[in-house]
Amino acid sequence: MDFLRPYTPQLLTVLRVMSGLLLLQHGTTKYLNFPVGPYNNASPMTMGGAAGALELIGGALLIIGFFTRPVAFILSGTLAIAYFYAHASRGFFPLLNGGELAALYCFVFLYISAAGGGAWSVDRLRNAKD
Repeated sequence: MDFLRPYTPQLLTVLRVMSGLLLLQHGTTKYLNFPVGPYNNASPMTMGGAAGALELIGGALLIIGFFTRPVAFILSGTLAIAYFYAHASRGFFPLLNGGELAALYCFVFLYISAAGGGAWSVDRLRNAKD
């Protein structure tokens, strides 16, 4: 599909922003009680609450593309821990142990940590001034 090749930097930005938005909702439900659900009112002293803080702050930073590489790397590790802590003990296959989303996020964030923020990011604006 060579017709999309010229848009690679822009599509990387779309991947980063959408992944950040989807992750952000995990943080907002834990700390801002929106949307209302079973994970509301998380304590920062629990693993889920600590992950929620990373989801909230990291998701926001990813959306704007600020410190994209280190944030995405930290989030990739967070999701790897989430997978092995909460899902892997329930079985080998992510489809059956409920960990497919954590595994996918882990590798998407690992890719973003290597590729950077894309064409439309605060990181790119900051580096353009050099």
